[in-house]
Amino acid sequence: MLDPEVRRVLEGTSIAHLASIMPDGAPHSVPVWTGTHGDRIAIITGPGYRKTRNMRRDPRVALSVAPIDNPLQPVIIRGKVVEWLEGDDAWEIVDQISTKYTGHPYPRAEERFIALIEPTRQGIG
Repeated sequence: MLDPEVRRVLEGTSIAHLASIMPDGAPHSVPVWTGTHGDRIAIITGPGYRKTRNMRRDPRVALSVAPIDNPLQPVIIRGKVVEWLEGDDAWEIVDQISTKYTGHPYPRAEERFIALIEPTRQGIG
C-alpha cells in the first residue's frame, strides 16, 4: 500500500530518479516521469532502453523523488517490478502521465509500455 504522502508526491509533477541494476551489478540511474496505478508506481519506458533491459532481467529498483513543494524532504522507495502493461492498457496510463507533465498525450511515434512497481519500502526524508 502506498503511503498517502508518497502517493501525493508521485501523482504530482516531480521528476523521480529510478535506479536499476546493470548486468555486472553496477547501479544505473535515470530520471523518469511517475504516476500511480492502484497501489503500484507506474513508470513509462520503451523496448530499447537500458532501464527496461535491467528491470526485465532483475526487477529490483529504487526511486528517489525531490518533491517540488519541499525538495529537502525527499521520497525514497525500494521495490520491484511486478507487472508490465503493453498495448492499449499501457497507452491509457502513458497518456495520463504525459498529460500530467506536458498537458498533452504522449506521441505515438515509438512503442511505449508501463512498468508497475510494488514498493517494499517507502518513506519521506
